[in-house]
Amino acid sequence: MRIKNLKDKNADIRNSLKCFIIAVCMINVNNSFSQSDTLLIEKHLTAITKTDGFRNYENLPVLHQVADYIHSVFSRYADTTYFQTYKVEGVEYKNVVCRFGSEIQKPLIVAGAHYDVCGEQEGADDNASGVVGILELARMLHGKQLSRPVELVAYTLEEPPFFRTPQMGSYIHAHNLKKNNIPVYGMVALEMIGYFSEEGGSQDYPVKPMKLFYGSKGNYILLLRRSGSGEFVNNFSSWFDDSETVNTRGLKAPAKLEGVDFSDHLNYWKMGFDALMVTNTAFYRNKNYHQTTDIMATLDIQKMSGVIDAVYFALMNIDNVRPSKISRMKKGKK
Repeated sequence: MRIKNLKDKNADIRNSLKCFIIAVCMINVNNSFSQSDTLLIEKHLTAITKTDGFRNYENLPVLHQVADYIHSVFSRYADTTYFQTYKVEGVEYKNVVCRFGSEIQKPLIVAGAHYDVCGEQEGADDNASGVVGILELARMLHGKQLSRPVELVAYTLEEPPFFRTPQMGSYIHAHNLKKNNIPVYGMVALEMIGYFSEEGGSQDYPVKPMKLFYGSKGNYILLLRRSGSGEFVNNFSSWFDDSETVNTRGLKAPAKLEGVDFSDHLNYWKMGFDALMVTNTAFYRNKNYHQTTDIMATLDIQKMSGVIDAVYFALMNIDNVRPSKISRMKKGKK
């Protein structure tokens, strides 16, 4: 009888300890989602895409108008907001930068998206969607206790004829960090996060067998990283997936695979920084890519909101100990 009582007591102790461990792990997880606002998302998309003219490198008044709008939104929420200006053949262009957690003495996290378009089109998905993502992140990060400093950047001149050149806004920003020996934990590029489809056959791939693993529907967001990615990319990807706010797939691929480096993260790779891209796979899904049909009406605001929430969740929890082993055991996952 005493042996049975002793076993019962030991079982109670084990259960109590298990509950304590779960509670401690969950305390470490920042669940203050401060959910993204779909009405604000629509408002920002309208302000960026419904301009009198198009925000390409040749239309400086509109390009600067959009930059000013981004600056005004950043200024409401950030510790610091400024234009990072530079000249290309005598013409001034500017990134828009804001900072949170400036007092934190840890390597920096950068989240960025380009605000220019290719040619004469609204560029709702490419890449007003990504820019709106960082505008909402600015609001959501305001007043929050961060574990690392976070810099949000709206880049200019990502599109042709400047793509892959030192005139890209992201090259200017990344090079400046490298030149000034500013420690960088990692970078995430938001590149086309608004277009989704539940139709079979709506998703293409650079390699046909990928369809067997990822499916034929363009109904997910992709975390795209290159082989050999580091701690930031691994941690960010895990927390992003744990948020469960949007259907998420991951791809680790060699840089030579077409599309892997088709955004601003490529310049952080060039500077030796850990980086990844959050994307709906661009032209592999959205046939409005670089077309006049890339308009706001084609975007899925609700799913776009889920992407922004997942990025926020990852940034807020990036240095926390993940309770994933416990939660996955409870969910029957590995």
